[in-house]
Amino acid sequence: MVLVLGLETSCDETAAAVVADGREILSNVVASQIELHRRYGGVFPEIASRQHILDIVPVIEEALAQAKVGWDSLDALAVTAGPGLVGSLLVGVNVAKGIAWARGLPLIGVNHLEAHLYANWLIPPNDTRHAVQKEQIPPPQFPLICLIVSGGHSDLVLMTGHGQYRVLGRTLDDAAGEAFDKVARLLGLGYPGGPAIQAAAENGNPCRFSLPRAMLERGYDFSFSGLKTAVLRIVQRYASGGKERGQARYRLFSSPTASAQRQLPLADLAASFQAAVVDVLVKKTKRAAEEFQVKEVLLAGGVASNKLLRQRMSAQINVPVRYPPPILCTDNAAMVAAAGYFKHMAGERSSWDLDVRPGMALK
Repeated sequence: MVLVLGLETSCDETAAAVVADGREILSNVVASQIELHRRYGGVFPEIASRQHILDIVPVIEEALAQAKVGWDSLDALAVTAGPGLVGSLLVGVNVAKGIAWARGLPLIGVNHLEAHLYANWLIPPNDTRHAVQKEQIPPPQFPLICLIVSGGHSDLVLMTGHGQYRVLGRTLDDAAGEAFDKVARLLGLGYPGGPAIQAAAENGNPCRFSLPRAMLERGYDFSFSGLKTAVLRIVQRYASGGKERGQARYRLFSSPTASAQRQLPLADLAASFQAAVVDVLVKKTKRAAEEFQVKEVLLAGGVASNKLLRQRMSAQINVPVRYPPPILCTDNAAMVAAAGYFKHMAGERSSWDLDVRPGMALK
């Protein structure tokens, strides 16, 4: 059994986890900062990095305690080196380097996007099949397509083997998760936007508003900024009583006035927006799966927990669609440890001059 300790501090979650053989979660501890950043409608980078400093040692200690392992039982230490917020990344990488040096552990820098992808190799913590050997739960089969959708990324990736990636398309402007957050704020639904819009859309009519599906039939890149602006224009019309005059005073990052919010058909607008995002994600993923004749499709990232996206993917794609439970879709360290395990087994190591790369791309 190979045990890897994973650390994740790329944004606003401080996380540590111990994973066995890249699949079995022995512990997965996450200290969330959502309440700290809620008042800002998004992550405040300086606050995030300071909170990581306070949380990281207790989180690591709790992860080891829950896994019931000591330092001498670990085989490697994996840490997110990018992409992400530079201050947040520095906390995790510097702590990882210090521990690895002191304990004589191999150090493995992990791409955050790659880690999200490897969440699909983890056995869900509540899976009843934990009682049987993990070999009976087959891992994803290559070649596969993975859609990584989060607050900062919307990437469509062809994976032909461990560490073998071809990025087919990515967002040209806003990521899907970023669009959810901004539209939720625009509609006065709060932060984080994904769960808020999903809840608001449950009783809404997704056909009420005709919203754009950008670049639907062209390539594999994504664009959601026009969709976000289309929602803004609808809110502006309600704010101005249907008149064009005065629309310029209503900004994208504003919350609706009380009178505008009372008039807005929030459920219908949320449902229409959600359907537009999901349509684009599903159709491009389906086309890629057919073109490259893959065996499976994987979903990853925070937006992968969206119920409509999961349902549409499973219904419209003719190969198995796999996605992690919601707790493994958002940022966590188990996925970092899983990715680190496969790098470790391939003999990959990071040197002691490992540095953070806030704009790191998946290659």
